[in-house]
Amino acid sequence: MKEKSKSNNKKWIIGIAALLVVLVIVMIVAKKRNQHQVEVTTEKASVRSIVETVVANGKIQPALDVMISPYISGEVVELFVKEGEYVFKGDRLARIDPTIYISNFEQVEASLNTAKANVANNRARVAQAEAQYTKAKLDYDRNERLWNQKVISDADWDGIKASFKVNQAELEAAKESLKATEYQVQNAEAGLKEARENLNRTNIYAPNDGTVSKLNIEVGERVTGASQFSAGTEIMRIANLNAMEVQVEVSENDIPRVKLNDTCLIEVDAYLNRKFKGYVTEIATSANTTGVTADQVTNFEVKVMMLKDSYADLEDSNNTIKSPFRPGMSATVDIQTKRVDNVLTVPIQAVTTREDTTATGRKNVKDEASKKTVADEVVKEYVFVVDGEKAAIREVTTGIQDNTYIQLLTGVDEGTEVITGPYRAVSKSLKNGDKIKVVDKDKLFEKEK
Repeated sequence: MKEKSKSNNKKWIIGIAALLVVLVIVMIVAKKRNQHQVEVTTEKASVRSIVETVVANGKIQPALDVMISPYISGEVVELFVKEGEYVFKGDRLARIDPTIYISNFEQVEASLNTAKANVANNRARVAQAEAQYTKAKLDYDRNERLWNQKVISDADWDGIKASFKVNQAELEAAKESLKATEYQVQNAEAGLKEARENLNRTNIYAPNDGTVSKLNIEVGERVTGASQFSAGTEIMRIANLNAMEVQVEVSENDIPRVKLNDTCLIEVDAYLNRKFKGYVTEIATSANTTGVTADQVTNFEVKVMMLKDSYADLEDSNNTIKSPFRPGMSATVDIQTKRVDNVLTVPIQAVTTREDTTATGRKNVKDEASKKTVADEVVKEYVFVVDGEKAAIREVTTGIQDNTYIQLLTGVDEGTEVITGPYRAVSKSLKNGDKIKVVDKDKLFEKEK
């Protein structure tokens, strides 16, 4: 029994000793944790102006770009312009082989002359029929009196009446025949007008002033005329390079913020470190669904007119094409959708989101699976401010933002020192009450490297 009691005592002593060791280790770790300081960078909340922007990419295109295609089909026998050449409205651009159209014009013209000759012939027949009708009418009236006086027999009177009706019918037939030939003349004139128009259309003229921005055909190639089923072969394009615009794609999330006449800053890949000015001139009402799959973001086309004053110094008066831009150049547009002045701001990276698990920060929602009411955690926005040697969390309300700063509506005052980095600490690991050490931004980055 004594040995058993001694064994139990040893176990108790060993257990107590192990517990003391664990407690000592926990105290040491807690002490080290309390002594640990998170190195952070800070910046004071300050008043400034913020411009909210929507960034979109696109291509530069002329505001007026006319596709030239022929009305008729045939072989191109002459070209009077070159790509890049400036043309004026009415200048001849190209010529299609007119041989077939000349022949057709001559045939229709001959048909018209024949129809006119038939009209003249029928008019003569009408005149002749009218003369015969007049004579038959006089005979009819005279013999009617004689018949009434019983001078002529009924048989003679019947013959005279029949002869009068024949002449009357011949006159009506002659008149109808004249009308038919007159319609033939009108039809031939319409055909001649069409043949003349087709013949004239073998010459293609410029519909407006501009530069030949694209030439797609060469002499000897065959082209197809436009019809109700086809736009025809595109021969060339005439563009007004004095008025250029950028056609960009804006996502469905940003399009509600874009308005007509919004100011834009434009960066063109061909001109680095240079920003041009423009404004929104057109916003598509329907999404661009061409070639878009169900997984892709829906975009809307927005047109931005480039202000000529912003690139006037780049124009080359000695060059045929004065404009520094070419159709198809890539560009990035910052559409300025909203601006606020003299508002309190902090760097964007200073604002983080955390789940609010307090009673006041939870809202009750119905769990469809269990049919019970559960708490749904609300995500709120916070910043960490410097409170002596510790970080203090502050709930904030934000407004608009630009690429660097974000507006604060509530939560901190001007001059408050907020923690801006490192990003991982602000967004995840930093807690309310953690000890911090403010260091220079350059030193923090050097340490991270």
